[in-house]
Amino acid sequence: HYLTMFLGSLFTKTTIIGKHHLPEKGPYIVAANHFNVFDPPFVIYAVQKPVSFLAASDTIFTFVEYLALWLYGFIPTNRSNLSPSTIKMSKKVLKDHGLLGIFPEGDTESDELRQPKAGVVYLSASHMTPIVPIGVHGLKKSLWSYLLQGVRPHITIKIGKPFGPYKLSKDKTNKEGDLVEIGNVVMCRIAALLPEKTHGIYSNNPKINQFKKENGI
Repeated sequence: HYLTMFLGSLFTKTTIIGKHHLPEKGPYIVAANHFNVFDPPFVIYAVQKPVSFLAASDTIFTFVEYLALWLYGFIPTNRSNLSPSTIKMSKKVLKDHGLLGIFPEGDTESDELRQPKAGVVYLSASHMTPIVPIGVHGLKKSLWSYLLQGVRPHITIKIGKPFGPYKLSKDKTNKEGDLVEIGNVVMCRIAALLPEKTHGIYSNNPKINQFKKENGI
């Protein structure tokens, strides 16, 4: 945790906006966009508290990336279907008043927002925990590439107001609809913290401007 903060200060020019929106203590869920494999350290840098991240168990990491994950600790996650062990470990973090970090999109295959997985909404609703949206922007390539060039990238991290939790319908069909609808709200709240060119499938969604006004950013 402290090493991440040190490296973030030393090798990047990072601006954090909206830090006053962070709750004083947990539990809460941090939901951020995922455009780069180095997003987790910047979320930690912005929040300045330990965060238990869900990380895709089928992702291929470099040795250095895997070592960082192993040292910091993460919750392995099947992106297509949350396993009982993932749910159990996630709920334990929240039960212990910790911070759970989730990247709703589940991968870094694009630099624009995509449809979210259901995990963030399900875990928030099942433990009645608020969600804090975060937008991370500025890394256009691997952090190592910048370091090799002797360049300090300009990173902007915006933190939005907490929202939720929401209640899910007990009916299976309606519940699935709730997960999709609320998931889109989560992504629009993240979009409100990012440049318009990154909004992807949520471009021109009227909710984004509404959430921008709510955040006052």
